[in-house]
Amino acid sequence: MKLIHLLSTARTEGDIMVQTISAEGRVPLTPKRAVSVFGIGVIGFMTANLVPIMIVALTADLGFSVTAAGTLMTASLLACALSCLLTSRWAASSGRYLIARAGLVLTAAGFGAAAFLPSEPAVIAGVILGGLGAGGAVSSAGAALGALRNPDRASGISGFTNRAIVSVVLFVIPALGAGMGSAFGLLAGLALAALLVTSWLPDSPTAAPAATLVPATAAPEREPAAATGTPAGTGVGIRNPSRKATLAGLGLLICFALWGLSEDSLWAVAATMGADQAGLDETGMGLVLSLSTLGGLLGSALVGLAGRRLGRTVPLAVVLVAGAAMKFISGTVEDSGLYMAVIILWNTLYLIAFIYIIAIAAALDASGKWSAPALGVYLIGSAFAPFLGTAVSASAGYSALGILLAVMTLILLVPFVIISRYSVRAEKAAALPAETTTTTAVA
Repeated sequence: MKLIHLLSTARTEGDIMVQTISAEGRVPLTPKRAVSVFGIGVIGFMTANLVPIMIVALTADLGFSVTAAGTLMTASLLACALSCLLTSRWAASSGRYLIARAGLVLTAAGFGAAAFLPSEPAVIAGVILGGLGAGGAVSSAGAALGALRNPDRASGISGFTNRAIVSVVLFVIPALGAGMGSAFGLLAGLALAALLVTSWLPDSPTAAPAATLVPATAAPEREPAAATGTPAGTGVGIRNPSRKATLAGLGLLICFALWGLSEDSLWAVAATMGADQAGLDETGMGLVLSLSTLGGLLGSALVGLAGRRLGRTVPLAVVLVAGAAMKFISGTVEDSGLYMAVIILWNTLYLIAFIYIIAIAAALDASGKWSAPALGVYLIGSAFAPFLGTAVSASAGYSALGILLAVMTLILLVPFVIISRYSVRAEKAAALPAETTTTTAVA
């Protein structure tokens, strides 16, 4: 749904009347928009959250080796990332609904085939096809997120919804039995259900004219173009796409991929590092997962409730610095209780930072130009994280891995802060009325 809100004001200065017309492209968050944007986004990103359970199902039900199952799920995640990136530009313009529907259909068909066709070729094709479809769901929901007002609050609610739904699914699947039917079939069913709400996605805002020329009965001499920033003789201010905005968007995507690589590299070895270094058993790691989910829910709820009140740049910087400290400490902790506390706190900080980075992407462009591919680039970084985490820890030790990941985070902090500050200015500038002055002689 396109919403163009026009405001007209007039003031008299001597014998000159000045009219101002402005346009706003973002739309408020409503229950229907929340269900569609957050629901479709969660389903698109669900594959990444269910990878451990899907690997268990592939090995237990079909006899895949752990390596083969992991390779197949990596291929699915890469297919999701590439599909998201390839469709993001279209999702940010006119193809949002078609991409969402096609993506959800492919997700349902692919994972449905994997769940109910017990042959290895069908499972391999289905898992990869499901990943391709999930990428379309991710890009369409990510683009739609940019159309919502107050990106910080919208991203916070999105993160909370993601954690809440994933927590329920992670509880339901083991209860049903972690087999192919539950691990892949449940996701296929959710994708089919999400098809019912694709029409509720907010549309891409039409690029409103920076100014609208109001007919005048007489027009006195205008100021020179150099003084007003307006082409001489037009009376209309024209805003061209900013090179700074493009550099900020591209920089954010690159940094997000590298940050995802650093975060998931620690997660990839968290269990083995806890066992080898701190004597953490499977029960303790299960408790870490549960409490990390709770911490993520609380953190995302805080961001969602606070909205703009906490700002964006300072909280992100604080969370990234604290996260870097947790990464460093995790490589040196030898007490199991302290290790659990460090990993839980790190996971909580991770989700808060993730939410703020998505909010930056959404704030940079209301069409979703940057929020659409954001999760795609994150998945690309995440896909290579197990290799980095295991390779560094095996060759140099866990303490070296902790130092490397902490340094990566602190280096990325600098461009993140710069881009975040720019996103705040860009969002405020977009919210200001796009003004033009059309002078009319008053009799």
